[in-house]
Amino acid sequence: MRAQFVLSEISVGLRRNLTMTFAVIVSVALSLALAGGSLLAREQVSTMKGYWYDKVQVSVYLCNKNDAASDPNCAKGAVTAEQKQEIKAELNKLQVVDKVYHETADQAYKHYKEQFKDSPLADSLTPDQMQESYRVKLTDPTKYQVVQTAFSGRQGVQEVQDQRSLLENLFNLLNGMNVAALCVMALMLVVALLLIVNTVRVSAFSRRRETGIMRLVGASSFKIQMPFILEAAIAGLIGAGFACVLLVGAKYFLIDSWLAQQIVLINFIGWDAVLKVLPLIAAVGVLMPAVAAFFTLRKYLKV
Repeated sequence: MRAQFVLSEISVGLRRNLTMTFAVIVSVALSLALAGGSLLAREQVSTMKGYWYDKVQVSVYLCNKNDAASDPNCAKGAVTAEQKQEIKAELNKLQVVDKVYHETADQAYKHYKEQFKDSPLADSLTPDQMQESYRVKLTDPTKYQVVQTAFSGRQGVQEVQDQRSLLENLFNLLNGMNVAALCVMALMLVVALLLIVNTVRVSAFSRRRETGIMRLVGASSFKIQMPFILEAAIAGLIGAGFACVLLVGAKYFLIDSWLAQQIVLINFIGWDAVLKVLPLIAAVGVLMPAVAAFFTLRKYLKV
């Protein structure tokens, strides 16, 4: 089949169904942009987990004199020097423990004054009210419960606190947003598929006379279907191109030019993550409409 004939048929089909083709392009672009955004959001969450979990520490707070009078966990009195040595020795024996740092009450008071210098409580606190603690860096932050189980409720220990639990709510929120984006993306893909099916049906109906003539002169089903499939694939490719532009624009303008400047504590995804997603978006943009058109034509292109 001559390429000139195929191209002319594609051009005719796109012109006849211009509004529906435009709707297909827009729906494909939005759905694929959401799909790419969901993949990048998942990569961002993984990057943040790797960055923050590596910095997570487990804090073993020790009882002081004030805790002995007010906290049930310290009912047997403030921690003794012998208990502190035993706790540190047992921490170092644990395989999940990488390093153990000792923070005195004076150091805790100094850090508190630096972090909460504007708080009205800062002037009322004294160093003896602060707690000594062991800050434990783990080889695997996901195994923080090993330390918590071993030292919670132990004599001389007021509390075992894991910073990882403070981050879980944030990551759960991000994962929830990612699931919501995936649901919207799935809905948009369904809408795009329905539009593609309808566009192919209308195109096949409007050219039923030409199709009948091609049948009479012995044209194969593949030759008859090819212009319709290519029309859908071209519309999908254009939509995928717009989706790629949206993703690149979001990375450059939203992340690099704004969020990265405003939130310096977050390690944002790089361009390598975006470049991995773009070929997948383009492939789906071409294959999805082409496959949908192929199965649609098997049913509706009967003359």
